[in-house]
Amino acid sequence: MRIGVIGAGRLGGTLARWCAESGHDVAVTSRHPERLRSELGRGGSPLRIMSIPQTASFGDVVIFSPNWESAHEAVELSRAGITDKVVIDATNPDVPDDVSGLETLIDWAPEAHWAKAFNTVSTEVLSRRRGHDPLLTEFVCTDQNDARQAACQLIRDLGFAPVYAGGPHAALLTETGGPLQMREVDVKDATDVLAEALAVLH
Repeated sequence: MRIGVIGAGRLGGTLARWCAESGHDVAVTSRHPERLRSELGRGGSPLRIMSIPQTASFGDVVIFSPNWESAHEAVELSRAGITDKVVIDATNPDVPDDVSGLETLIDWAPEAHWAKAFNTVSTEVLSRRRGHDPLLTEFVCTDQNDARQAACQLIRDLGFAPVYAGGPHAALLTETGGPLQMREVDVKDATDVLAEALAVLH
């Protein structure tokens, strides 16, 4: 699968490398692709460095992980490339509200098929738990079947356990201030933990 990663910070860069290790063809970008070329383009890296519009067009699936402050700009720059594509939102809005960041992104670009994942725990936790039993839970929020399937497949490919948490509004559970944020949840405990979190949402 061809995967575009928009936002090459600690999380985005790590996910890009893992996707490449898992056999996917990966393009990655940031607001400063020329800086990325010097950081990632050495040492025989399999990652392609492209502009934001090129990365969006390249991916069959796009992982969206810019800083929230630049998320709207990134959406505008990638809009043509993400139409009718699955986009996995890994951002965390700085200020929690009664509308999730995922719902905000859907408002900005309703032509994409959005899902939320990879945003609940730190890169350090992901690195430590990747592929180890009991598998670490990655919660997925979306109301689009193709987005759910693609996100779950990618989560499995990278060595984690996907658990469906609900539609776009349920992303509030996983984002900044939500009960699932920064919780390291083993897959065997995911059903109980999610039930407790959903009780808070309702």
